[in-house]
Amino acid sequence: MPIIAFVTCRNIPEPDLDESLLLDACRKAGIDCELVPWEDTGIDWSRYDMVVLRSSWNYFERETEFRAWIDSTSKNANVWNGRKLLLDNLDKHYLADLDLLGIPIVPTRFVSSANELSSMVISETWDSFVVKPTISAGSFMTRKFSVDELPQASCFLGEILQSRGAMVQKFMGRVADGGEVALIHIDGVLTHGVVKHPRFVGQDESVSEAFVPTPEQSVAARRVMNTVREPWLYARVDLMQSDEGQWLLSELELIEPSLFFLQHQPALDRFVEALKRLAG
Repeated sequence: MPIIAFVTCRNIPEPDLDESLLLDACRKAGIDCELVPWEDTGIDWSRYDMVVLRSSWNYFERETEFRAWIDSTSKNANVWNGRKLLLDNLDKHYLADLDLLGIPIVPTRFVSSANELSSMVISETWDSFVVKPTISAGSFMTRKFSVDELPQASCFLGEILQSRGAMVQKFMGRVADGGEVALIHIDGVLTHGVVKHPRFVGQDESVSEAFVPTPEQSVAARRVMNTVREPWLYARVDLMQSDEGQWLLSELELIEPSLFFLQHQPALDRFVEALKRLAG
């Protein structure tokens, strides 16, 4: 019987709605599995047939330690997603790399000084924009501002820059009405989509029921996933629609995305089958 470690953190910042479903499904499939905090220095990760990141949702608070953990654990264990994907996906500067590869992304600017903000927003003619760290999870230090709130936004940006990198993205107006589309991929296949409603500091996540992605959404997601050159077990492609109707990448989640198994049982079944194969 294979034994799998599902990587979490000691003090999970919010409930993982995938957790109990995944544990139950694995045990029913004959997989021995455990929830293990990545910060636990006493763990021998090599004793597991597979180490799968699922809810390590405090990694952004301890980036240097987390990078070191990925490096050391990957040397001794079968880690998924793999080391290179995890490290490359930590910092949202990866969006700039995908932009260079021709992937349409939500208009994004990486900034190193709060003094840059006013001139940048005005030159871009953004009516509203989102300020957030380049390394984060959930809605950590993520706020939306209007162009009339530039002084407050600059102050907030300065707070972020005191301890971490920051980015500014155009607020996509259609998100306010229709939400952000999250397209879940399991073991090489786009399994389902959900709509995530806008979420900022202090807000809980709200998602729709599962739906079948449209052909346009599927094509956009496929273009993104075709840029991933390393083997992967799971991925989530988050898209927003421009005013012109084009689907733009807002995030490619390869570390610890919620996969919304509650909304779509076949995705959970596929995930468990992949675990059995890869851990065997």
